[in-house]
Amino acid sequence: MLTSHIKRLDRELVARLATQARQSPRLRQNYNFHNSAERVQRFINIFQPGTYVRPHRHCRASGVNGFEFFLVCQGALGMIVMSDRGEIVTTELVSAGGAVWAIELPEATYHTIVALAPDTIILELKEGPYDSSTDKEFLPEFPAEGTDAAKQLVREWEKFFM
Repeated sequence: MLTSHIKRLDRELVARLATQARQSPRLRQNYNFHNSAERVQRFINIFQPGTYVRPHRHCRASGVNGFEFFLVCQGALGMIVMSDRGEIVTTELVSAGGAVWAIELPEATYHTIVALAPDTIILELKEGPYDSSTDKEFLPEFPAEGTDAAKQLVREWEKFFM
């Protein structure tokens, strides 16, 4: 057995990624356990409070399941599900120490995430293969990342979970 091919989620990896997330203008960092061509996408995302995830959905090609599964390993996030007009349909608190640890969204569900604790670690699972040009469909009425409007929106969304 070749142990060099074993992939681990350990404290060293988390510490490195959390530092990168804190230093990133996006306030988040992901790490893929898969390569883009694989049929199962599995990766962690480490989010810092203030990160902006532009509302989006995932629509997959025929024969590919478009679900998205989130497991909070550390910290807490607010999941906001939206209609195709950008109206908030529901909010869900998902946290490692709370009542809900994981959530799975069906295909074509518009959503965004709000980081509620420093170094929030999320394990995400989706069916692949990954294609960056078709992976996300954004709600056009929401601002782009890095804008003042986006930062203000995050502050408003955080209030749903306080």
